[in-house]
Amino acid sequence: MSIWWSLHLRREAASVPLARRLLMGTMETAGVDPDISYDLSVALTEACANAVEHAAEGEYSVTARIDGDRCRIEVADSGPGFSYEQRAYAAHRRVRPLSKKDQASTSEHGRGLFLIEALVDHVQFHNRPGHGAVVSFDKILKWRDDSLLKAS
Repeated sequence: MSIWWSLHLRREAASVPLARRLLMGTMETAGVDPDISYDLSVALTEACANAVEHAAEGEYSVTARIDGDRCRIEVADSGPGFSYEQRAYAAHRRVRPLSKKDQASTSEHGRGLFLIEALVDHVQFHNRPGHGAVVSFDKILKWRDDSLLKAS
C-alpha cells in the first residue's frame, strides 16, 4: 500500500505550517516512527519556507509519497531557480564537510538547504524547464509496532 498527496499552496507564510501538519498527520496515521516524521517535517518546513521566499508567482506545490519503506517529498516553485553557483556549491557540500569559510557564507542564507541535507537520506536540487526550482528528498522510514503501512 502507498499514500500520495499533492498540494498547491499560496506563497504565504501560513502555508508552511499547513503543509507540515498534513505531513505529520499522514505519518502519524500510517504509523511512521515519530523521530523519522519529525526529521521529514523539519526538512519540508525548510523547503516550503524557501519556496515562499523565492517563488516568483503566487503559488508553489508540495508532493509527498509514502511507498514501501521510503518517503519522497518534492517542493517546486516558480522562482528564478538555483544559480549555477548554488547548485555547484550544494554538490560540493555533499562531497565534503563545510569549512569555516563555507560556514560563514551560510550564516544568513542557505542554512535551510544544509539542514535538509542533514535530515534526509537523499536530496536533489534542480531547476524546472523555463523557470523555477525543485527540491526533492527521500528518507527511509522506520515504523511503529502498530503501524498500518509497515513495509514487509
